[in-house]
Amino acid sequence: MRGRLTFWFEFASTYSYLSAMRIGEMAAGRSVAVTWKPFLLGPVFAAQGWDTSPFNIYPAKGRYMWRDMERICAARGLPFRRPDPFPQNGLKAARLALAAAEQNRIEAFTKTVFQAQFGDGADISSDAVLQGCLRRAGLDEALMLRARAPAIKSALRTQTEEAIAAGIFGAPSFISGAELFWGDDRLEQALEHAAGHQI
Repeated sequence: MRGRLTFWFEFASTYSYLSAMRIGEMAAGRSVAVTWKPFLLGPVFAAQGWDTSPFNIYPAKGRYMWRDMERICAARGLPFRRPDPFPQNGLKAARLALAAAEQNRIEAFTKTVFQAQFGDGADISSDAVLQGCLRRAGLDEALMLRARAPAIKSALRTQTEEAIAAGIFGAPSFISGAELFWGDDRLEQALEHAAGHQI
């Protein structure tokens, strides 16, 4: 691999869905290795004085975002269904993603969760939904137990703290070297930087 990119995502993030579904193939085409890093936006938003998604706080922005998602998903051939409630509680999913990473299956699992949430409109805080995601990703449902381990819980807290320390304020975010790129619409730029065509 020619370069490396860190992909910071939050399961409740609509635009993280868009990036998760395309970053693997795009990175491989540029010989860039991707490190998948789930984190929680709640502490990030709380530090800014928000208690929910900015798309809920600013209704006009929220209306625009949902229509934007419809357009982009249609253009990319991705299924899209608005989940209710929004934002979803992605805590269990994030812990499970870290457990899946121990088996080198974080990408497959992450994509199934995003598909369930934004493709099918499912509630990803549900154990039954997450068990289905594990099965579709080729993982054992016993990972539900591993995700409750103190080491996994601690790892997610640490990862969220690392995101904040890195200056991350939203998702998806991408880090190449010392450069931070925010938003699905910056994925190409982030990959080019990681591939060595630095900007």
